[in-house]
Amino acid sequence: MRLASCRPKARARVSPRTLYGGWHNVFNGIAGILNIFVMTGWWGIYTSKKKQDMLWPDMTWVFIISYDIWNFCYTYNCLPTHSWYCGLALLLAPTVAGMLWNKGGWIQNRAYTLSLWCMFCQVVPMFANDSIFAVQSVNNPDVNLVVSVLALAANVAAVGYVAYRAKKMGVNPYKHEVFVGTKDYEKAMARREDVAA
Repeated sequence: MRLASCRPKARARVSPRTLYGGWHNVFNGIAGILNIFVMTGWWGIYTSKKKQDMLWPDMTWVFIISYDIWNFCYTYNCLPTHSWYCGLALLLAPTVAGMLWNKGGWIQNRAYTLSLWCMFCQVVPMFANDSIFAVQSVNNPDVNLVVSVLALAANVAAVGYVAYRAKKMGVNPYKHEVFVGTKDYEKAMARREDVAA
């Protein structure tokens, strides 16, 4: 006589994914390309006094907000089960730090949060996709379009503002900092490592 095992058979639970193609993806792609042009002052990246942070003083709220909106849109449209975690929570963490106490250090903080999330998702992929902690976006093409238009508008405005500041200062925004004199820039520079003249 053969006894049946009391152990339940393990089965991978896989939720269906629905992704929509359409103009919202094109708009978000254009917003992402424009966001590259909001990254100014490439020759103005420094080390902090304590040598703990990489500082990019020209990466002020203009870039941070336009990047956050674009990146949230990307995750919302393309990674619907990740839009709460990597689309909102992981964007807010470096943004709050960069806006309040870590001026100029946003890009390093963003690298930390993004790498930690990616490593976690590689180790525990079911967490965001199929566990009780999975959070689905509404995944509605109309909502996707609205989010994408907002991302595009934010990045068009950011590029326009960078162009305005560059023209006003008479500098190339990619070789020189264009936010010199702003409160955020000056606070970031105050954290810069002292260098011999």
